Amino acid sequence: MKTQILGVKIDDIKMDEALDQIVEWLSKKGKHYIVTPNPEILMAAQKDKVYRKILNNADLAIPDGAGLRFSGKIKNTFAGTDFMEKLVELAHEKGFTTGFLGGKDEVANKCTECLLQKYPKLKIALISSDPEVKIPPMDLLFVALGHGKQEKWIADNLDKVPVHIAMGVGGAFDYLSGNVPRAPRWMRGLGLEWLFRLVVQPWRIKRQVALIRYLWLIAS
Repeated sequence: MKTQILGVKIDDIKMDEALDQIVEWLSKKGKHYIVTPNPEILMAAQKDKVYRKILNNADLAIPDGAGLRFSGKIKNTFAGTDFMEKLVELAHEKGFTTGFLGGKDEVANKCTECLLQKYPKLKIALISSDPEVKIPPMDLLFVALGHGKQEKWIADNLDKVPVHIAMGVGGAFDYLSGNVPRAPRWMRGLGLEWLFRLVVQPWRIKRQVALIRYLWLIAS
């Protein structure tokens, strides 16, 4: 069920339900794209009407971030990184072909190396940091170009490339490669992953200002 927070549509959905939807899509023809709106993305969408429209036209907008619960409109939340890995696990089990586009400093290569250690039969059609690369046929394409840029790339290119489902994944390659540590599970369970990220990446303080503005707007 879709709800709307600050003008952005979000699916109030559990992870298992989202995975079932992906399996259904992959069993049929058609193209779909997934976005992962969190408070930071919602704030970016306030200033960019094109970005907001792309988010609202997504086939699936997973509720990424415990901060969404403060709106009083969302009950279910889960991290986009966790959902991406679940999709990788699903692809490994079902034989779906995947691709990894984006990231910096060869992080896509390191990410896939780490994933192949856990999912050795994973089929990978593409590993590239270059958004201009030729895209081969595949079922699932994970696009890590940073929020805003990655969703616009998907909106501009999905109809032109032989990809069934594309998902914007932000910094997931960094986390799944081990380049950036994840918060302990207990912190994630309490919705405090943002605090852990701030500790390990102090430069994110500027980005956390968006969270404060978000809380102010939903309380207004």
